[in-house]
Amino acid sequence: MVYNRLLVSNLILIFSLIFFSCNNKEKESDKRNTKQQYSKESLQKINQMLVEKDVEVIKNYIERRGWNMKMTEAGLWYMIYQEGKGKNIEKDDYITLNYSLWLMDGTLCYTSDSLGSKSFIVGKGGVEAGLELGILMLKEGSKARFIMPPHLAYGLIGDNKKIPARATIIYDVEILDVKKK
Repeated sequence: MVYNRLLVSNLILIFSLIFFSCNNKEKESDKRNTKQQYSKESLQKINQMLVEKDVEVIKNYIERRGWNMKMTEAGLWYMIYQEGKGKNIEKDDYITLNYSLWLMDGTLCYTSDSLGSKSFIVGKGGVEAGLELGILMLKEGSKARFIMPPHLAYGLIGDNKKIPARATIIYDVEILDVKKK
């Protein structure tokens, strides 16, 4: 009888410990999920504030220079100052272009004069997202200027060479050749 009582007491104790332990783990998991959600929301708010700040800085820059530029939904600013007469550029086209890339402070970073023309397949990556977006608005022979905020350029890190972290970049491009797929 004493043995049965002891066994029942131990079983109740074990089940209680398991129940409270599992319940505690659920609470900890809930806390972690809440913290992750809070973190995600905080990061989204911070990112939105940075994007809004970038837009204002770019608008002011454009106004000071008297440029007539438009902004795409993605945040790419563009100005086509010579409309090409050649083929429209589409995804999977192999294009060659001359370019100059500089920072908003006037620092020239890269240019086809020193590095040679740039060639790539549109839509396959390997270039800035903003450059691909802009190129798709052009034709062979077009000349254009693009201003790319960090999220369409080199992002939070830069290129570890000439483009610093969170840099807005400016591209002048001339489409030399378009080869269809």
